[in-house]
Amino acid sequence: MHTVGLDVGSIMTKAVLLSDDAWQSVVMPTGYSPREAGEQALERLLRECGLNRGDINVIIGTGYGRVALSFIDKAVTEITCHARGAHYLVEGTDMVIDIGGQDSKVILTDGAGNVTNFVMNDKCAAGTGRFLQVMATALGCDVSELAGLARGAEPAQISSMCTVFAESEVISLLAQGVGKDRIIAGIHRSVATRVAAMAERLGRGNRITFTGGVAKNEGVRECLVRELGLAIITVPESHLAGALGAALIARGKAGTTPAPLLLPSGAGKYQGIMKGKNN
Repeated sequence: MHTVGLDVGSIMTKAVLLSDDAWQSVVMPTGYSPREAGEQALERLLRECGLNRGDINVIIGTGYGRVALSFIDKAVTEITCHARGAHYLVEGTDMVIDIGGQDSKVILTDGAGNVTNFVMNDKCAAGTGRFLQVMATALGCDVSELAGLARGAEPAQISSMCTVFAESEVISLLAQGVGKDRIIAGIHRSVATRVAAMAERLGRGNRITFTGGVAKNEGVRECLVRELGLAIITVPESHLAGALGAALIARGKAGTTPAPLLLPSGAGKYQGIMKGKNN
């Protein structure tokens, strides 16, 4: 039994293939065409696994580009897929914080991977990976460098929540001689403040898992912990939660009872627990 989950995001495309008790993944830039990115990710995944499309029982697509994937069996919202994937990665997750390239969302679950409520920011780039990307460009660095550059710095005040105005504010701070490390720390706090406000609208989670590409940014994670005052769990596969959830849902559509799966070699659960001030 082989099933595939494709998460075509605005910045990166993730693909996960489930095969019996193991899974494998690929990640690649989405580029200008979500459809081509989805097809290329699928073909690369199949090639690496030594399979053909005919070997795949069900393909589920998710992410903002899911509607462009004409070759999938079904499209499922990323909210549903992230909830399912987060529950597998961190058993008992009852709140998922997902910050992707285009939007951010906070999802409440029943502790078994089923969505009970959610809030979403999809009208503005503030509090998303795109916001961080724009700020990194303004600062003359790569988005992957942000966490390292800001480590241990006192955050500068970034008062604007609008990406356009915040970019102007960053340029003004640079002109005033404020260090890049402090500006980046302020940007991280700005993102965390917005997302924490979303989480507080839903209530308090007992086991919070951080998913999406921004989960790799240690600075944003630390700021979220401070803002919420709660422990937040990340794992090395957090950015794959949507694609993994889609593949798990595909397994259910194929009529197979989900079996315990193995994490990829070298990975492990609960490697990134950060504790809040109340824990």
